Amino acid sequence: MKASVLDQRNGERTFIVVFETGDEAVAGLVSFVKARRLRASHFTAIGAFSRAVVAFFDLASKQYRHVPIDEQVEVLSLAGDITVDGDEPKVHAHVVLGKADATAHGGHLIEAHVRPTLELVLTELPTQLRRRFDPASGLALIDPTLR
Repeated sequence: MKASVLDQRNGERTFIVVFETGDEAVAGLVSFVKARRLRASHFTAIGAFSRAVVAFFDLASKQYRHVPIDEQVEVLSLAGDITVDGDEPKVHAHVVLGKADATAHGGHLIEAHVRPTLELVLTELPTQLRRRFDPASGLALIDPTLR
């Protein structure tokens, strides 16, 4: 993974983060976020994966159902945000993956192995966003009153 700052103004920084073949995208992004102490950001990306795990949140059971995708796929869309949950950064990403037969699959991105690249543009926001556990859904949701 390689990264650099593209722009910096008004308390915002925009980075380009380029992942290479063999990188695990989610762990790499978490590592990038921790190293730069990012507290509130949003990002988009395109590229390709050799395999990935996406998940669907089952509201009735309040658990994620993991769906492995064990083939080369195009990253048609990857979007997410970074917030703070306790003292740890929390990466929340959704992805749409295109298969060779032109079908698409998607969900919450759990794990993804890059091949050959993933090009991610991330903008750090000037304020911190925090999550708070919501007992009704069983999820840690962004609380706009906590900063």
